[in-house]
Amino acid sequence: MSHRRRRNAPLGRPTLVTERLTLRPLTWDDLADVEALDADPEVTRFLEPAGTAHQVHDRMLARFDPGNDAMGLGYWAGLEGHRFVGWWLLTPAAPGLAEIGWRLHVRAWGRGLATEGARALLDHGFGAAGLERVVADTAVDNLPSRGVMRRLGMRPTGLRDGAWAGELTRAEWLATR
Repeated sequence: MSHRRRRNAPLGRPTLVTERLTLRPLTWDDLADVEALDADPEVTRFLEPAGTAHQVHDRMLARFDPGNDAMGLGYWAGLEGHRFVGWWLLTPAAPGLAEIGWRLHVRAWGRGLATEGARALLDHGFGAAGLERVVADTAVDNLPSRGVMRRLGMRPTGLRDGAWAGELTRAEWLATR
């Protein structure tokens, strides 16, 4: 029996499982883990400071847009086994277009987890969520994130607001599958 989603029916953010990761929808239960991640100066060295607890709370609240969830997009908590290693995002920017991103604990760096999780999100985004294009940006000097973008097959599109930007279309993604 084939299961098809009705056009315009809510999709919801699924749990995605890779070889080493479980990406599940981010919840308020993840707040302490997100706060700890944002408080690590090594993790945030290319970002604005974490700010006050109120600012962190406001950013967390913004991650729970029900419209995003209905499209199958939003934020995911990444678990290696049962241990929180970071979060990934695939959020809408315009119809058919989403932004992808990730933030991982230092203990998870250099092991391919950012790429592994992002690939799962791209499969979901270009598959069930029906995206046509995905973009990302990072600080120009954030070479590890630029490397993840390159491994995902993202084409450099120049600088956007002082950040290194990349893009991947559904056709480009499918050509690599």
